[in-house]
Amino acid sequence: MNSKEAKLQAFSRLLDIMDELREKCPWDKKQTFESLRHLTIEETYELSDAILKGDTQELKKELGDVLLHIVFYARIASETNDFDIADVLHALSEKLIVRHPHIYGDVKADTEEQVKENWEQIKLKEGNKSVLSGVSKGTPSLVKAYRMQEKAAQVGFDWATSDQVWGKVEEELGELKAELVQPDNQEKSQQEFGDLLFSLINLARKSSLNPDDALEYTNQKFMKRFMYIEESAKAQGKNLLNMSLEEMDAIWNEAKLKL
Repeated sequence: MNSKEAKLQAFSRLLDIMDELREKCPWDKKQTFESLRHLTIEETYELSDAILKGDTQELKKELGDVLLHIVFYARIASETNDFDIADVLHALSEKLIVRHPHIYGDVKADTEEQVKENWEQIKLKEGNKSVLSGVSKGTPSLVKAYRMQEKAAQVGFDWATSDQVWGKVEEELGELKAELVQPDNQEKSQQEFGDLLFSLINLARKSSLNPDDALEYTNQKFMKRFMYIEESAKAQGKNLLNMSLEEMDAIWNEAKLKL
């Protein structure tokens, strides 16, 4: 592994390149916080994909792309004297020190749960009006539900066991079934469907599962199997639109065995 000095030199090289690009490249010169925002979101999802694939070389590449955006934002802000990359790093270091009093102070925290409980108390002292205020409004709904439940649990608002959550899942499933058979009842059915999803996410959390990861694994699995159906149909000179469900299902089962 590289020494600390080598790592600092590598970071310095990146900063020098960013400065040069910002001053000389027509595209880089035009960028703003707003123009980079959607690209940053895209890069974050690509990083997530690399993590789920377990591809460390791809992970290295995507981490570089995300780091580029962080350096880019800091460079733009430095041009108006709002802040620079050093301010970003110092602020982060100070926050880490404050939020780890069990390392840098005299607070005792021997377990992960105790650390999380301390974090929430510190955030409230820092001015957060609610335990849930740390959950971004722009977070995707599934992840937002998980994070809200997690934060509420850190202050004791939680089911005692996963068995209790199972009871809630079954209750919500029954309520959804009852609403779905009612005519012209889409709004209420949608609400009940949301309640069922929320309880399933709670079940995942209490079972130490990440629901977003679980769903994405299933998405990837479905994509591979469905693309196998498409490839098999093409190899047979068939069009999916002209195939029966039974034919496609047979290939699907074949895909389950092969993939």
